[in-house]
Amino acid sequence: MNLNMTLLGQTIAMFVFVWFCMKYVWPPLITALETRRKNIADGIAAAEEANQKLADAKGEAEQLVDDARKQAGEIVEQANRRAAQIMETAKSDAGQERERQVAAAQTDIEQEVNRAREELSSKVAALAVTGAEQLLQREIDATAHRDLLDKLAAEI
Repeated sequence: MNLNMTLLGQTIAMFVFVWFCMKYVWPPLITALETRRKNIADGIAAAEEANQKLADAKGEAEQLVDDARKQAGEIVEQANRRAAQIMETAKSDAGQERERQVAAAQTDIEQEVNRAREELSSKVAALAVTGAEQLLQREIDATAHRDLLDKLAAEI
């Protein structure tokens, strides 16, 4: 066998093989590779977009939590102010009630003192009449001397 013919045959076979591969094998492989590259690129882009959305969502969540904390703080502050206001109102009402009860008690005391004075002055008047009777050894008519006894009771 001739070396040139073999080399020429192998070269022709190689060209036919390369042409066949380039015509029928490479296009589907290139298409599959391009499709895979595109899918990978789309996946990476989607992952980056998802990471961005996650970062945005975290930011919004932090903002919502901060807003909720501020609102909770305001609610607590309002509740504290309302509690203080209720306590002040209760203290004021209790003070007014205490003053009313003290005034009522003073009025009752004054009435009792006046009643006791009247009772005491009537007893003193009776004792004075009894004492005067005994001193004079005669009976004094209380109805006849009522003006005198009233003056005496008023002085006492």
